[in-house]
Amino acid sequence: MKKILVTGGAGFIGSHLCERLLKEGNDVLCMDNFFTGQKQNIIHLFDYKYFELLRHDVTTSYQVEVDEIYNLACPASPIHYQFDAIQTVKTSIMGAINALELAKRIKARVLQTSTSEVYGDPEIHPQIESYWGHVNPIGIRSCYDEGKRCAETLFMDYHRMNNVDIKIIRIFNTYGPRMHPNDGRVVSNFIVQALQNKDITIYGDGSQTRSFQYIDDLIEAMIKMMDTPKDFIGPINVGNPEEFTILNLAKKVIELTDSKSKIIYQPLPSDDPTVRCPDISLAKQHLQWNPTVKLEQGLLKTIDYFKETLKL
Repeated sequence: MKKILVTGGAGFIGSHLCERLLKEGNDVLCMDNFFTGQKQNIIHLFDYKYFELLRHDVTTSYQVEVDEIYNLACPASPIHYQFDAIQTVKTSIMGAINALELAKRIKARVLQTSTSEVYGDPEIHPQIESYWGHVNPIGIRSCYDEGKRCAETLFMDYHRMNNVDIKIIRIFNTYGPRMHPNDGRVVSNFIVQALQNKDITIYGDGSQTRSFQYIDDLIEAMIKMMDTPKDFIGPINVGNPEEFTILNLAKKVIELTDSKSKIIYQPLPSDDPTVRCPDISLAKQHLQWNPTVKLEQGLLKTIDYFKETLKL
């Protein structure tokens, strides 16, 4: 049994990770300040003997004794991370420093959940880990993009200077049950609008592309990455390389929900990437990992979740 800390553990991704780690027989400490995390995501985990919740903000230092740390704490949807941009930057940077300081002191392995947003609006496609990105450092998305980029810098410097045992993954668009219905992400937006027979809002002309990864595939990759040999630290892309236009996603959601929704178009937000798709060659090589859940299969599970959550 390993003692494992998951910061941001009550969030969409964190709650699934906590559940998987508990099912594998670990002792899990979930840390969250509930800015975007939700108690309903983790309430069922209190049935596990070795689950513990700590309400705490990662921008303030903390002392716990664990074997591994998954650092997930940070608002990840544009609505949430732009709500308090300064706090978002603090969460990324101070949260990374505090996780790294703890890992340094107790000699724990620490995994940083970075993001595909470090690539910005990419000039190469698909994106590979050696690409440095094309990011606006002063735009409305910069608090998240640059915060995550700086966190990667901190992880590498703590590794080089203090020999901290680190792992870095870059997560691409992920969806599934426990997404917040009002988080502004495209999958949850479309599903909620379709289930309520409201107009589905597309920003831009819908030709921009994304790759959509189901939550179970991501969790599998995260655990595999944590268990890799010490000399492999990443960063490594974790996402589904199958690419879809936003318009095709909207049409698929309407079809699967049997919705009467119509598609409407709004101006594209500032700095919104036109393409986003991972090259996962490194994940295949080092993790022996490949996403297995097809988009339609994952959407149906997510639709069922929102039907239950929204009582539709």
